[in-house]
Amino acid sequence: MIKKKIIAKISEGLGNQLFMYANSYALSKKFDLDFYIDTLSGYYKKKEVYNYLLSDFNITSKIAPLKYTYANPKRNILKKLFLLVDKFSDKKKFIFEKKDNNKITSYLPINIDFTHDYFFLDGNFESEKYFLNYRNDLLNELSFKDHYKFSDNKYLKLIKNKKVISICIRQNRFSERQNNKETLTSIEKSLLFVKQTIDYIHKAIDYYDNKIENPLYLIWSNDFTGLDKYFSKDKFIFVENEKNKYLTDFYLLTQCKYFIVSPSTFNWWGAWLSKYDDKICLRPQNINLSNNIDFWPENWIAI
Repeated sequence: MIKKKIIAKISEGLGNQLFMYANSYALSKKFDLDFYIDTLSGYYKKKEVYNYLLSDFNITSKIAPLKYTYANPKRNILKKLFLLVDKFSDKKKFIFEKKDNNKITSYLPINIDFTHDYFFLDGNFESEKYFLNYRNDLLNELSFKDHYKFSDNKYLKLIKNKKVISICIRQNRFSERQNNKETLTSIEKSLLFVKQTIDYIHKAIDYYDNKIENPLYLIWSNDFTGLDKYFSKDKFIFVENEKNKYLTDFYLLTQCKYFIVSPSTFNWWGAWLSKYDDKICLRPQNINLSNNIDFWPENWIAI
């Protein structure tokens, strides 16, 4: 019997790429599907600020052949025709993450009973409930191919030898795209997000100061500008990797045991992929920038 094919579209930044991969991987295992990922369709428009990064991980999925991608204008016209046909078909070729009228999502099991012999999966699916049953598999799938290249990192030595509390701060959350960099509304929204994040972080620091003896606070950020106003360098260390910063930062996060998780998919995955059974993950009680109301794992502590 020929297996059904699932082709998962991968797009956006690393955190969302990992959500997309983890969900589709779990779905392929649950229903015994032939698993492909489309690494092109989400990035062919030059205005994208992100790149495909999963090639640095030990993923086992196959890369989708070009006939299963929509990475040029002609293919996208064809996709629109397929979507039109899909509306009247009993066997769907496209499954999209369901959203309400306010674009809010939640964990909703995916039904593939009425899908074509091959079907495309599109959505962020930002909840561990989609893939928690396959955590052990995913710890292998989403491990780094070349982890040894980080072995001499000075921050890794601190993580291995000290009681490190990891902190992530994402700046320019709403003003990082080219079209928004000079937009006052976007800049103000980004600044408010940073302020709310820092307020939560200081509450979380109080928690760890009372729980962990001699904690060492390491701060990760995409932009350290102005952060010294909130975190003095005599108590906090800024993790300033110069070489391959994005992936090096991420690897270091996965090696930590104690987390102050900010509302960021990058930070979320850094904490989730940490293998310590007794790790502690704090998360904000009243901040969730994900559209998914099930974004935060139930066993993470709300502060």
